[in-house]
Amino acid sequence: MPRKKAKAIRRTTGKGGNYRKTKSGAGMTKKGVRAYRKANPGSKLKTAVTGKVKKGSKAAKRRKSYCARSAGQLKRSSAKTRNDPNSRIRQARRRWKC
Repeated sequence: MPRKKAKAIRRTTGKGGNYRKTKSGAGMTKKGVRAYRKANPGSKLKTAVTGKVKKGSKAAKRRKSYCARSAGQLKRSSAKTRNDPNSRIRQARRRWKC
């Protein structure tokens, strides 16, 4: 009888992970974005806009759009998440400078 291969444990953080730990600002890593785009050809997924941007630039518009969407997520989340300064959504918003 052939032996079944053990399934690799999917990790989101750490070695081979695609997402940042909450303390480092949540969101996807560059490596994670590359992996996602490879798995989904035609995708336009990009990493967070974290640096200083010119007013009205594409990056500034992406930031504004993300901040608006994530504010809605935050509003709909539970009171515990909404009020926790270390929740993933709050950390991600901080990283994006919302």
